[in-house]
Amino acid sequence: MRGMTPEDVNDLVAVADPRVSPDGRTAAYVLVTIDKESAEYRSAVWVVPLDGSAPPRRFTSGSKRDSSPRWSPDGSQLAFTSSRESDAAQLFVIPASGGEAVKLTDLKEDVAQPVWSPDGSRIAFTSRVRDAAYEQEDERKRAPRRFRRLGFKLDSVGWTADRPRHVFVVQADGSSEPVQLTDGDHEDSAPTWAPDSRRLAFVSARHEDWDIDAANDIYIVDAGEGDVVREVGRLTATEDQEGARVREVSRLTPTDAQYSNPSWSPDGSLIACGHTPAGFDFPRHGQIAVVDASTGRSKVLTASLDRNCEPYPAAREPIWAGDRLLFGCEDHGNTHLYMVPADGSGQPEPVVTGELRVAGYDLAAGMGVHVATTVQQLPELWFGDRRLTDHGSDFTGGRALSEAERFVATSADGSQVDAWIMRPVDFEEGSRYPVLLNIHGGPFTQYGNGFLDEFHVYTAAGYVVVYSNPRGSSGYSEEWGRAIRGPANEGPGWGTRDYEDLMAVTDEALSRYDFCDPDRVGVIGGSYGGYMTTWIVGHTKRFAAACSERAVNNWVSMYGSSDAGWIFKGYIGSELHEDVDTYVRLSPSTYAPDITTPLLILHSENDLRCPVEQGEHLFTTLRLLKRDVELVRFPAESHELSRSGSPAHRVMRFEAILEWFGRYLRPETQAR
Repeated sequence: MRGMTPEDVNDLVAVADPRVSPDGRTAAYVLVTIDKESAEYRSAVWVVPLDGSAPPRRFTSGSKRDSSPRWSPDGSQLAFTSSRESDAAQLFVIPASGGEAVKLTDLKEDVAQPVWSPDGSRIAFTSRVRDAAYEQEDERKRAPRRFRRLGFKLDSVGWTADRPRHVFVVQADGSSEPVQLTDGDHEDSAPTWAPDSRRLAFVSARHEDWDIDAANDIYIVDAGEGDVVREVGRLTATEDQEGARVREVSRLTPTDAQYSNPSWSPDGSLIACGHTPAGFDFPRHGQIAVVDASTGRSKVLTASLDRNCEPYPAAREPIWAGDRLLFGCEDHGNTHLYMVPADGSGQPEPVVTGELRVAGYDLAAGMGVHVATTVQQLPELWFGDRRLTDHGSDFTGGRALSEAERFVATSADGSQVDAWIMRPVDFEEGSRYPVLLNIHGGPFTQYGNGFLDEFHVYTAAGYVVVYSNPRGSSGYSEEWGRAIRGPANEGPGWGTRDYEDLMAVTDEALSRYDFCDPDRVGVIGGSYGGYMTTWIVGHTKRFAAACSERAVNNWVSMYGSSDAGWIFKGYIGSELHEDVDTYVRLSPSTYAPDITTPLLILHSENDLRCPVEQGEHLFTTLRLLKRDVELVRFPAESHELSRSGSPAHRVMRFEAILEWFGRYLRPETQAR
């Protein structure tokens, strides 16, 4: 049986965003697929009974992307977003028994984060609001953008300062147009209803210097019937100068943290949320907290775990289960589910554990479901120990997929580093194979026990795959994640302990597993992993070839060109203008003269997180040095190419990587 080829990207499927009906009998979820002909992602809402009495069935019939299924409080209707009638996703409602979907919005930007009011009469959501300049379709005549704050662009989103995200509500029966509840020069997200169906809590940053610090708050807005809002900050007046009704927007929390994903308690007394300490003191564990809905005082509930309780990719809000909260937690390469008493009277307790990554979950009427993925299993929906869906079996059953074996490496200072190794699909005892050391991004993320197409494509091509969670990773103690902070933060900085950990992992793999060929070892990574790849080949010549992808290579230019480059002072500990020497010393491009390893540089032309100039800068230097280097640029792609970029480009990316490493690590595979 063959392994996974680059073209097989088009056959990948994933279950996501499960939601349990209010009676606890049925789960709705999103099935994501790929249309190879159009090179586009498709998604539809499916439903399945939790008792297993019937197989899953497709529920929505949109031809493009149907997402975000949300049950009405009485379970009679299902709201969802869909791009079936326009490029922008709109909000629809359909009877739970089936029938015609009713379109509730017709906005110029995507509708997202829909949430029903407890009384079932309205749905809140967020959408971006374009500046009037966008009415001029000819960009040659459009007025220039004028910025007075940072954060004016965002990777995979584009310009944000002239199209900020705000909170809306709309009647669930479609009887009126959506009403915009918030306005102004702010980003508003994650609305949640109070039990009285008259107020909404949401997350925003509205203090004076919100764009240049690392804090945001939970705000409350009046969601009662009335005229379209004019933003008034914390004013309590109900009329403006023209006599029109004005929404009351008030700050609940004291601007002391990064609050996220609020969830109002059923009795209205508390708001559960994510909570990360404010300030440029990265990284810190995301915690689960409750905020008093009257006073704004918060209480962290999960500190005793010493784990990150806001997993990446972004977690959903904590779910109320009576007087307890359900949430996700990263742990040693896994993502698990925990429960914790909301009053702080007890410790968090595990609910779903194992060698797996939970990628979505929900709970209603005491019935919980979760989406789980493992190294050899695509994301599927589970009810306890029973799998409810089997969408990925055609893919996984028709291909040989390698297992991951966990091992531990001892770093230079004695630290124990979690690592994994995957054997080639065509593995034979007594043979030796080329090795690819893979480095994750972040750095405050983790590799581990979830399906990753990267690794299966490489093992199918005849490579041993080695990956790990060096210091700086999440999933371990906060001390582990903070071990590579910069000199001004009393740490050694990137490229120090993490470098030692990665070299120790490589050494351990080569010594422990005799099928690893020490003369044919390559290294590859993206984002922070790209940084480390460039850094590694600038500090050792032990690797036969390397691929640095969407990397930070020059902190000095990254500081101002990235959508968030200056924020990394939370790691480095100082501003660029305060300590240029440190920014230069921690830049991999500084060591370009020492790079002799053949290097492939991959970058996306619309990458706003690590702009394409980062790749160009390194390529220019190495070419002038007459080194073996190649730059591959992907048009119309963001920082997220490898995860959610065009399927066609994801295939081309794999082909470029395999051709490059084949040239240096497996020359026998190259066309003669």
